[in-house]
Amino acid sequence: MTVLLEKIKTPEDLRELRVEDLPGLADEIRKLIIETVSKTGGHLASSLGVVELTVCLHYVFSTPRDLLVWDVGHQAYAHKILTGRADRFPSLRQAGGLSGFPKREESEYDSFGVGHSSTSISAALGMALAAEHLKRRRRVVAVIGDGSMTAGIAFEALNHAGSLDKDLIVVLNDNEMSISPNVGALSAYLNRVLTGSAVNRLRHDVKSVLTNIPGVGESVFKMVKRAEESFKGFVIPVGTIFEDLGFQYVGPLPGHDLPTLVETFENVNRLDGPILVHVVTQKGKGYDPAENDPSHFHGVGPFEVASGRKREKKDSAAGPAPPSYTSVFGRTLTILAAADPTIVGITAAMPEGTGIGLMQEKFPDRVYDVGIAEQHAVTLAAGMASQGLRPVVAIYSTFLQRAFDMVIHDVALQKLPVVLCLDRAGLVGEDGPTHHGVFDLSYLRLIPNLTIMAPRDENQLQHLLYTALRMDGPVAIRYPRGGGVGVELDRDFKEFKAGSWEELKPGGNEVALLATGSMVAPARAAADRLAAEKGLSCRLLDCRFVKPLDEKLLARTLEECEWVFTLEENVVAGGFGSGVLEFAAARGPFPARVLTCGLPDRFISHGPPAALRRDLKLDADGIYERVSGVLEKA
Repeated sequence: MTVLLEKIKTPEDLRELRVEDLPGLADEIRKLIIETVSKTGGHLASSLGVVELTVCLHYVFSTPRDLLVWDVGHQAYAHKILTGRADRFPSLRQAGGLSGFPKREESEYDSFGVGHSSTSISAALGMALAAEHLKRRRRVVAVIGDGSMTAGIAFEALNHAGSLDKDLIVVLNDNEMSISPNVGALSAYLNRVLTGSAVNRLRHDVKSVLTNIPGVGESVFKMVKRAEESFKGFVIPVGTIFEDLGFQYVGPLPGHDLPTLVETFENVNRLDGPILVHVVTQKGKGYDPAENDPSHFHGVGPFEVASGRKREKKDSAAGPAPPSYTSVFGRTLTILAAADPTIVGITAAMPEGTGIGLMQEKFPDRVYDVGIAEQHAVTLAAGMASQGLRPVVAIYSTFLQRAFDMVIHDVALQKLPVVLCLDRAGLVGEDGPTHHGVFDLSYLRLIPNLTIMAPRDENQLQHLLYTALRMDGPVAIRYPRGGGVGVELDRDFKEFKAGSWEELKPGGNEVALLATGSMVAPARAAADRLAAEKGLSCRLLDCRFVKPLDEKLLARTLEECEWVFTLEENVVAGGFGSGVLEFAAARGPFPARVLTCGLPDRFISHGPPAALRRDLKLDADGIYERVSGVLEKA
C-alpha cells in the first residue's frame, strides 16, 4: 500500500511529514516507478537512483518558488510523482499522457524543458541571474549527473557561475563513484559541520577581521582558507577542482541516507554564493535487476517485474524480428574495419545505443568513446581524417545538432573524409520531441561538400556504409530506430555511384512517388494499393541520395509526370522535398506539380511511432489518402 504517497498531492504535503517518515515514502515512490515502467518502458535505473535525493530537494526547498532544474530528465520520474502527477503516472510516455522528460507546459514544477544533456547549470544560472534582476527571493538548484559533466557546456557554465559569485546550487549526482562506510560517514559528518550555521558564521567573522588588518590581512586570510581547503582536500580531494572554479564544495554525501541529505541541504540552503553538492547514488537502487545491469535498465522497454526479463509480445507467431538498423550498422562496420586498419570509430557515450560497441569489442584500441561531447567527437574525427584515418562517428540524429558548427567548420569546409552515421533518424516514439531525429536532412543539406544518404532497408544500409568509406569527402548516413523491413542481407558489399537513385516501379505518367529512406516501404505499399483499387500505375523512385540528387532521373520524372510527391520522415522545411523544388525552379519550367510530404512546422509529441506516422499521414494509408485526395480534386 502507498500509505504515505496517497497523502502527497504537492510538495507542500511532503513538507508536513517528519524526517523519519521520508525513507518509507521513498520506498513507495520506488515501487510505483518500477511497476509503471515495467508496463510503459522508460528510463528506470537513473530514476531509481535519485529517489531519496528528489524527496530531499522537495522537502528542503520551497518548490515551485524555488526552482529545480533537472539535467537530461532521465531521472525526473520521482519528481513528477511528488509534484501532483502520481495519479497520471501510469500514462508515462503514452500518447496523450505524461512526457518522459520535464516539460514546462506539463507542470509549474518543471522549470525547464530538457532532453539533451548538460544544459542544467547554464539554465539554472540564467534563472538565478533573472531572479536577481527581478528582485525575487528564490533558490535555484541544478541536478546534473557525472556523465553529463563530461560535456563542454557544463564546464562553460561552471566557469561562468564561479566567476559571478551568485547564489546557485549545483547538485552533482555521482552514480559511478563508490564510497566506503568509513569515508562516507566521515565525509557526511564533516559536511554537516562545515555547512552548519556556527561554522559559517565563524568563517564570515574570521574573513571580516583578517581582511581588515592593514597590509597583511588579505594574505593571512588566504593562508587560512588554503589550510581549510587542504584539510577538506585530504578527505575529499575531488572537491578541489570545483573550489578552484569558484564553488564551495560539499560532499561526497551518501545519496540514499535521507536524514543526512536533509540535514546537509538544510545547511546548504542557508549559504550564499555558488555551491556544488556532491551526492553519491547507485543507479537502479532498490531493484536488483537494475542494480546488477544499470546500462540495460537505463532505457528499457516493458519487462516482467519479478525477473526483469523483457515482456514477450503476444503476436509472436510472426516469426523472428528482422535485425535492427543499429545492429546491421555495427556488424557491417566491424567487418569493414577488419579489412581496413585505417577505419576508426567514435561515439559520444553511446557505444551500445549506436551499435559501435560491436566494433569496440573486436578492436578496442580503434574505438573512442569521448563521453557526452558531440562537438569534440566531430572535431576529433576531423583531426584523425586529416592524418589519413577513416573515422566513423556514430551518433543519434538529434544529438548531432549540437555539433552543427563542427560539421561545417572542421569537416565539410576542409573536405575531410569523415562518415557521420545518424541513428534514430525520423520519429523515435515515446521519447518525444527532444529525441525525434526529424531535422537532420534540413540542417545537413545546406552544407557544401557533404554527401547525404538514406537507406531504404537494412540491406541497403550496409552497402551505403561501404560506399561512404570509399568516398573522398564527408558523408552523412541517416537511418531509423528499431528493426529493419525484413529483407535478406547480401553477403558481399557493393558500391553505389554518388547521387544515383533507383526506379523501383516504372509506372505511368500521372503520379510519381519520390521516397527517401524509411518512406520507401510505405510508399511501395501505397503504390500497390493505388494500382489495385484505383487502377493507378504510380512510378516509385528510391531516392537513396538526398544530396547530391540524381539530376538526370529527377529531370526526366518532372518532365514526364503530372504529379510528383516527395516523401521524407523529416520536417518539410529545408528537407528533401525542398531540394527537389529548388532543382525544379532552377532547371525548369517542368510540367509536373510537386507536393512535399513530411513533418509539419511544429514539434511532434511523444507516442508510438506507428501511431505518429498514421496521424501525420506518413504511413501507407496516409500516402494513399494524400494521392487519392489530390487526384479527386484535380
